[in-house]
Amino acid sequence: MGHQIGWGLLLVFAGGILNGSFAAPMKRLSAWRWENIWLVYSLTGLLILPWVIASATVPHLGSVLAQSSGSVVAKVALFGFAWGIGGLLFGQGIARVGMALGFAVILGITSTFGSLLPLGILHPDQLGTRQGVTLIAGTVVMSLGLVFLAIAGKRREREQAAGTATLDHAGFGVGLLICILSGVFSSMLNFAFVFGEEMRQISLDSGASTAMSGNAIWALAVSCGFLPNAAYCIYLLNKNHTWGTFRDKAAGAGYSLGATLTGALWYGGLVVYGMGTDALGIFGKIVGWPVFMSIDIVTGIVWGFVGGEWKGASRTALGYCLTGIGILFLAIGVISLGNAP
Repeated sequence: MGHQIGWGLLLVFAGGILNGSFAAPMKRLSAWRWENIWLVYSLTGLLILPWVIASATVPHLGSVLAQSSGSVVAKVALFGFAWGIGGLLFGQGIARVGMALGFAVILGITSTFGSLLPLGILHPDQLGTRQGVTLIAGTVVMSLGLVFLAIAGKRREREQAAGTATLDHAGFGVGLLICILSGVFSSMLNFAFVFGEEMRQISLDSGASTAMSGNAIWALAVSCGFLPNAAYCIYLLNKNHTWGTFRDKAAGAGYSLGATLTGALWYGGLVVYGMGTDALGIFGKIVGWPVFMSIDIVTGIVWGFVGGEWKGASRTALGYCLTGIGILFLAIGVISLGNAP
């Protein structure tokens, strides 16, 4: 059992690293606008790859979906669509309140809602057990780590913006509300996974391996999340007249490949996360989510260091950042202890 839990955590870590790395290729696609990159990413990571992988790993996929009850299919689809809206609100929120505070609020709510609410709804009797208490404690510790990261990011932004125009805080209240909504909606991707358990069981009965049995849920959920993302990209492409950017010879095929890689990294991380939660046992989807989110955050910060985003930051800002990362790993340790045999 201990070996299986260790393997599950390793997979969740790997999934978080892949997922947290998905935006790294975007920095090399400067000739494209955001909507060009995001549409290719969405097509690859939210539509094509999910169904290709699900078709290859879940025998009789069409039959699995047909046998799933209408209520479960509706929940998975609705939660997936809501998650897609959360992703769009993410960009709007951080534009109004700043990257540091926005990340802390959105990801903090996402990790908390995505783990504690399913536990409270599906297993309310477990809230007072060792596992429930340590999950709550670990989530509180994680929130403290996010506060340190927010302070670090805020100091870094202030130091790097010295002598330049300051951020307009006129819409701060609206921006904070958008961040809160983004965090709530973004957590619903894990809701789709948790409440789609019936579909996973049918996948198992059809011959899917336990490690791949969640792929039908992922495919349905993220393809529904594709809809609002694609709609917004198309709106921007029309508004900004950037359809022609796809044909820009200066970019070449490398840009299409780079944008495709973003989708592959993102969805690959999700599939590996699903494999990890299976190894963690009955509460894997609940316990694994905050761990997955923490590694996702840390990976993004590491890529920021590699990309020079922290160049010129003070030792104080770096100290807050490293402290925040350390607290996130402490939170992972607390949550892991609660899932130990």
